Amino acid sequence: MAEIAYVAIGANLGDPRQAVEHAIDALGRLPQSRLVARSSLYRTAPVDAGGPDFINAVVALETELAPLDLLARLQAIEAAAGRERPYRNAPRTLDLDLLIHGERALETPTLTLPHPRMGQRAFVLVPLAEIAPNRVTAAQLAAVAGQAIQRL
Repeated sequence: MAEIAYVAIGANLGDPRQAVEHAIDALGRLPQSRLVARSSLYRTAPVDAGGPDFINAVVALETELAPLDLLARLQAIEAAAGRERPYRNAPRTLDLDLLIHGERALETPTLTLPHPRMGQRAFVLVPLAEIAPNRVTAAQLAAVAGQAIQRL
């Protein structure tokens, strides 16, 4: 049975805008999946990290892939984009975070759903609210209102 999954996309190394656009294209080509919505692009300062500003977006996928299978596909797209993980919150060529997968709650060593920090990040909540307003509350948006974010 197909579920709606939401994926946050971010990049701040190389050509981040192009990296995000390429990732959206790659997500639209995933097997057993269909891209059903994509947010605008947003520019944000790094959170808990250094480096250049990020370009961010969120997409909705209708997918029959199980959460861990989808995560493996996301990590393969990151690897193809040259993603390295030298340290936590390092600048990156591409970051794909599985935020929500249907109504599933999941906690494994490799994946927690819903994403445990999504409610703390304007770069996730603002684009998610654009494409799925029912998934974000006014209180959540108010809690991140102090974080600078610019719609491109």
